[in-house]
Amino acid sequence: MARRSLLFSPGDRPELMRKAPDAGADVICFDLEDAVAPDRKDEAREAVRDVLADPEFDPDAEVCVRLTVEAAGADLDALAGVDAQTDLRLDAVMLPKVESAARIDETATLCADRGLDPAVFALVETADGVLSARSIAGAPATDAVIFGAEDLAADVGATRTADGTEVLYAREHVVLAASAADVDAIDTVYTDFSDAEGLRADTEFALTLGYDGKLAIHPAQVDPINEAFTPDPDEVEWAAAVLAARDEAEREGRGVFQVDGEMIDAPLIAQAERIAERAAAAGPQ
Repeated sequence: MARRSLLFSPGDRPELMRKAPDAGADVICFDLEDAVAPDRKDEAREAVRDVLADPEFDPDAEVCVRLTVEAAGADLDALAGVDAQTDLRLDAVMLPKVESAARIDETATLCADRGLDPAVFALVETADGVLSARSIAGAPATDAVIFGAEDLAADVGATRTADGTEVLYAREHVVLAASAADVDAIDTVYTDFSDAEGLRADTEFALTLGYDGKLAIHPAQVDPINEAFTPDPDEVEWAAAVLAARDEAEREGRGVFQVDGEMIDAPLIAQAERIAERAAAAGPQ
């Protein structure tokens, strides 16, 4: 499935949660953590549960809930606390500030104990989390790893800059860990939601690093992110030609072939496969 864009929606704002799928994000995430004040957590849990249990709430997007750092069990108790006959729409849970694979395992157990089986997204946003990203990504329940630059910068005492040099190593490290574990890598937020050009540039850079998608904090950010992670027609045509030529070469027993005068080797074949996968995941354009 495509995870080009993941849009956060505050867990204590049911009217926004119900509207969130209209933005066109591949994933919508109801937030019980940063977006909700401490004295409104119980109210937010109830609101999220009510939306997820509503039979009329059935968006095409993947539906995720970001759990709280200190009370994931209470969050899951609230979400699972509906009538046994109710079909709860919960496709994934996001864990903030993950620093070990054990945290993933513990959460998977918490979910299973409550009759839930969501995908698990690990949000890596501390120094310990970045340094443990390989084992976090490789945990059996992990389905995606998410990089959080803002909290990481605060954790290490870095000053955020426009070019992001201060978090570049961590940003690269997280995507490498995800790739090695063959799980999705989702890039950090672009905090200025009024700066469309800056968002496009930052998203395109994330794509060059190897990320599969990017977080969004405002509905207006979804379309630019989706566009950046959707191959253009020329790329799709090139990839199709490469893969067709590869198949023909394999049938004829040839190890070397060319497309439009360009010699094609293994890295270019891998690039063509990735473009084809992205295009298929994005669906008809």
